[in-house]
Amino acid sequence: MAWRRLPCYLPGMPDLPKSATLPGLDWPRLPASRPLVMGIVNVTADSFSGDGLAGKPDAAIAQARAMVAAGADMLDLGAESTRPGAEPVDSATEQARLLPVLQGLHDIGVPISVDTRYAATMRAVLAAGAHIINDISALEDDPDSLAAVAEAGCPVVLMHKQGQPATMQQDPQYEDVVAEVLAYLLRRVDICVAAGIRRDNIILDPGIGFGKTVAHNVALLRAIPRFTALGLPLLIGLSRKSLLGTLAEAPDPAHRLGASLAGALFAASRGAQILRVHDVADTVQALKVWRALDFQAPGDMA
Repeated sequence: MAWRRLPCYLPGMPDLPKSATLPGLDWPRLPASRPLVMGIVNVTADSFSGDGLAGKPDAAIAQARAMVAAGADMLDLGAESTRPGAEPVDSATEQARLLPVLQGLHDIGVPISVDTRYAATMRAVLAAGAHIINDISALEDDPDSLAAVAEAGCPVVLMHKQGQPATMQQDPQYEDVVAEVLAYLLRRVDICVAAGIRRDNIILDPGIGFGKTVAHNVALLRAIPRFTALGLPLLIGLSRKSLLGTLAEAPDPAHRLGASLAGALFAASRGAQILRVHDVADTVQALKVWRALDFQAPGDMA
């Protein structure tokens, strides 16, 4: 299965051919004139957004199905909280949380990504029906993860982080955050390709909130076109994050819907191709309006 490269979606662009797809999946054509919406399903014991569903596979399955019904193009399952200050979770615990949910979603009909840093978990979830690996360490934390993804031939999200979740927000430092994150991701792409991972199976994520200050995060979001210029799909995960809480003066993550939608539309307007979100229905609705206002000719609205 290969990930077909997706175009950038910039305001004012005409309709593109509706041919973007994930080969190898029994999955209808993906829209080619908007970012894809990835719904977050946290099968964790704790979550910064308060939606962890560890030990509740039926609730996680129901949440995932509701997200797809609301318009999610894909799902992202995670069983290890990687919020600032979080302690690591071992692979066996991850698998115990993830596998029952994957089994319950075998017929969901959309690509399923699994957020993990462990090669053993990667192999287990791919064997259980997952399609994409999403690794916050860009396949760096576990030395066997490169081989696990290369052997599977699956798409992979490579994310940048500085440090580990338990300590990453204590004092992040950069001389030029955009240049350094770009350089890191390019190095990881080269390492992945050398390990046998196809370049067109790679998705990039600058890692908003992972070892970055508010200023660092803002700089990265404003630089989205520099990341999309690399020619690989770009994923942005901004939903409910503390950056939005600071900018919107909303300390409670549960009260950051408006801020999350504003961030999603900003990322979409800059060219992000995948938006990882908690609030699928609201994001899909916001993108529909953005799409209509920015792409449709006035006569189309009659």
